[in-house]
Amino acid sequence: MATRAVLISGAGIAGPTLAYWLARHGFQPTVVERAQGLRSSGSPVDVRGPAVSVAERMRIMPRLRAAGTEVTELSFVDDFGRRVGRIPMRPTDDSVEVPRFDLAAILLEAARNEAEFLFEDSIATLHQDVGGVDVTFDHAPPRRFDLVIGADGLHSRTRRLAFGPEGAYVRHLGVWVATIPADDLGLDRHKVLLHNSPGRAVSLHPGRGKAMAAFMYRGPGDDSFDYRNTVDHKHRLIEAYTGVGWRVPELLQRVHEVDDDLYFDSVSQVRLDRWSTRRVALLGDAASCVSLFGDGSTLAMAGASTLAEALAATPADHEAAFRRYESEHRRLVAPKQRAVGQATALLIPASRSGIAARNAATRLWPLASRVRTVHRVLCRHRAASTDQEPSK
Repeated sequence: MATRAVLISGAGIAGPTLAYWLARHGFQPTVVERAQGLRSSGSPVDVRGPAVSVAERMRIMPRLRAAGTEVTELSFVDDFGRRVGRIPMRPTDDSVEVPRFDLAAILLEAARNEAEFLFEDSIATLHQDVGGVDVTFDHAPPRRFDLVIGADGLHSRTRRLAFGPEGAYVRHLGVWVATIPADDLGLDRHKVLLHNSPGRAVSLHPGRGKAMAAFMYRGPGDDSFDYRNTVDHKHRLIEAYTGVGWRVPELLQRVHEVDDDLYFDSVSQVRLDRWSTRRVALLGDAASCVSLFGDGSTLAMAGASTLAEALAATPADHEAAFRRYESEHRRLVAPKQRAVGQATALLIPASRSGIAARNAATRLWPLASRVRTVHRVLCRHRAASTDQEPSK
């Protein structure tokens, strides 16, 4: 008997995309989301490559381009705001940069009439048997589903319930990240600004009418860290950046003042031997978080489409579908997970000599050289310097 009723945990990027495609293939998707509404930040993300194909087939690409930012370059600046290097970021036919909130809103609208959505709720327990999954919720009455898909992010509750504690699968990469709104700073809508001091970076992104500041700094993992403790987050951030120049003192004052608008977390990867167990599978960051620098939104959309197609191909054999999805999607994920060291060296050099080498590399090549040329120069520099990569 074909599986039909599918519970999806998480209404970020992967969840609504999967719900849309499952409904189109004749399944009955239900999406449960613990937040009251959209929970995505305004941080810009890229929709590129395979995700563009998914968006085009969903007929949402014109809306994504309309919501896209107008950024054309990343400028590296010194303590006085003077440009000391740059990387072009011009849009192409197979990519668009869009605020994550807008991407999530467009995907949700596309899926809203295709699926049932339960906001302000979460999965409490999962009990699998040969015929299905019995699910209890924090608020809604218990229900039974044929399959459950965890698309609930790095700190996935679905993964914890079905696979075990987070610590067994989440690996800290030696970097912490925070974002806050940064309106009224007079930013050029075409430029992202990035300032470095050893082991620390601060960027200002104009967004599309809603600017964002991002803090990224190197630091060891901490077993006591609670990603929900905003007071602790402010303390960590202020401690890490006190004494840094440029516009950082002004931004730290804003850190003091924000509350719900502060995002702070470890930059981590998720590594599992398998992305499914019986009738539960994982998708997006819950399965394979590729860290801050790894096209997570693109991979979430591509993975959701791949999973839906695999289930449609063998609706009566979900285990075969899960294997096919994982085999195909791991080929996209693996290179991104391997490249995190290069991306960290580019954005957060660990020493002053590393910063100088990065800046020089961005000035030595024409626009067409792009980021890969910079990466090669940085790799050669690291081999002869004391810069330390994130913990492996």
